[in-house]
Amino acid sequence: MSSDLTRRPTRRTVLATGAAVAGAATLTGLTGPFARTASAADRHTSEAKPTVVLVHGGYADSSCWNGVVQKLQGKGYTTIAGSNPLRGIPTDAPYIASLLDSVSGPVVLVAHSMGGTVITNAAAGKSNVKALVYIAAFVPDVGETQGELIDKFPGSEVLPVSVPVSYTKPDGTTGTDLYLSKDGQAAFAADIPAAAFRVLQATQRPFDADSFTYPTRAAAWRTIPSWGLVAGQDKAIPPAAERWMYSRANFRKVVEVPTSSHVAMISHPDITTRLIEDAARATC
Repeated sequence: MSSDLTRRPTRRTVLATGAAVAGAATLTGLTGPFARTASAADRHTSEAKPTVVLVHGGYADSSCWNGVVQKLQGKGYTTIAGSNPLRGIPTDAPYIASLLDSVSGPVVLVAHSMGGTVITNAAAGKSNVKALVYIAAFVPDVGETQGELIDKFPGSEVLPVSVPVSYTKPDGTTGTDLYLSKDGQAAFAADIPAAAFRVLQATQRPFDADSFTYPTRAAAWRTIPSWGLVAGQDKAIPPAAERWMYSRANFRKVVEVPTSSHVAMISHPDITTRLIEDAARATC
């Protein structure tokens, strides 16, 4: 028995279908795995707005941006929450740089915590990155390490609640991963519900302890307009360090959230989203 449903597709059908899918991917401004079919309304919205790329830091994964992603998508922004390897600048920066290369059109690049070091390196020389937004994040200059910056001002309390775990690197040497312990809420995420912290702690991605030792190779904030959020009750990166780094980099706008812990994008997604929108409107 034969019917249209059981006939094998012709080569012309396959090629036509492939062209339609490729066209839809181009219209959304993406060429990689985030490409999707776009309606006319979607195309109009995405053409008028930049793509927002979000980079997480240590003790977290891309889900820490979920609240911000939902708000940005609701406002018509194509949004990608990238996965940061957390192995240190030599691995993390090229990886995020390759993600930026996969996005066509302007980008607002946003980072939290150690992700700030990554975007500072990864965005250098990327003409499509129009703005940088640092959320309670490191903003290193060339030659500086995260270890130097976190010790520049007192107040960081995360090391005593970090658990070192040995792992084998690809070359056979031994590395050390740092995990946030179950006792780490006060130091890392004091202003989110305990149940939410338990999920965060269970799903975290550890970071290689060597991440604190790699010197920064480039400082994208020297040529790309930047915005920042200071978490006033941050006990991971001291607020004084955030203020100092943002001031040195001559950020266009700095917002301070006096009650925020380190995870401002989780506890204050509205403020975080508004700051990202400010950067998008000013530069794209």
